[in-house]
Amino acid sequence: MTADCGGLSMISFLILPMQRVTRLPLLMDTICQKTSTDLEEYHSAVKALKSISKLVKQCNDGARRMERTEQMYTIQKQMEFGKIKPFPLVSASRWLQKRGELAVCTEELSIFWKAFSNKSYYLFLFNDVLIVTRKKSEESYLVMDYATLEQIEVQLLGSSEGQLASGSPRSSSSPNLNMFKVVMKRNSEGKEEQIALVAESPSDRARWVIALQHHKHTDNDDLNKEDLPQVEIIKGYRAKQPDELSLQQADVVLVLHKVEGWFQGERLRDGERGWFPSSCATEITNRIAVERNVRRMERLRKETDV
Repeated sequence: MTADCGGLSMISFLILPMQRVTRLPLLMDTICQKTSTDLEEYHSAVKALKSISKLVKQCNDGARRMERTEQMYTIQKQMEFGKIKPFPLVSASRWLQKRGELAVCTEELSIFWKAFSNKSYYLFLFNDVLIVTRKKSEESYLVMDYATLEQIEVQLLGSSEGQLASGSPRSSSSPNLNMFKVVMKRNSEGKEEQIALVAESPSDRARWVIALQHHKHTDNDDLNKEDLPQVEIIKGYRAKQPDELSLQQADVVLVLHKVEGWFQGERLRDGERGWFPSSCATEITNRIAVERNVRRMERLRKETDV
């Protein structure tokens, strides 16, 4: 790293070509908007837009598919099922959405609480199944139970769902704000099982609850996009967790949820969703700009099938 490189590491320069490719559809869309529709150049630009968008989609899909497959094989090797009936984890249609360690709620936690009790579970949440494990080492997990997401219900403990959805600024180290219950109506043995868990913070709990409930919602397709807040990214962010969203400077994102310093949003240029720090973004307050961004998003999705 040198001053000439802006203090950036080698990996930053290796991923720059891919970052430029993902921005090409927006560039071609801008050219289309600024070209008269009665010119031959306009029709050429439209064809180029569709071709570039198809290329970008193939690049994204290929990279995502390879990354997910490698990740699934790695996780499968790290899991020990012991007496639990083995679950065939590796599948082309399955991917990891969230993972992490959560304390198991006990009676002592309601009086005196620490970040983690002596008993904790490490959860792996995939797009179709939740696997509950106990961490044996950094690369070894003993499976305690699992259930498909259709058989799972989530119950908030300590605050209302309305507070969670609205992203109330109230924050505390009290476990009452960080607790939630996972109900497995049909677990690995075909029985009902309940687990009360404690997250490290209200924002961590919000991310877990929203992820666990995601399959029961319609991906917010019924929402009016123009009613959602929009932010522009002022500082690039690289995802550190499976449920986070990598962003580049000047990206525009529709905000779906706000909670304690974090936004969950949908990236305008390709529809990808995830969480990112609110400090990376500034809200777009100009109504004309908001409406223009929504129209552009809808046009890109329709014309390029991205």
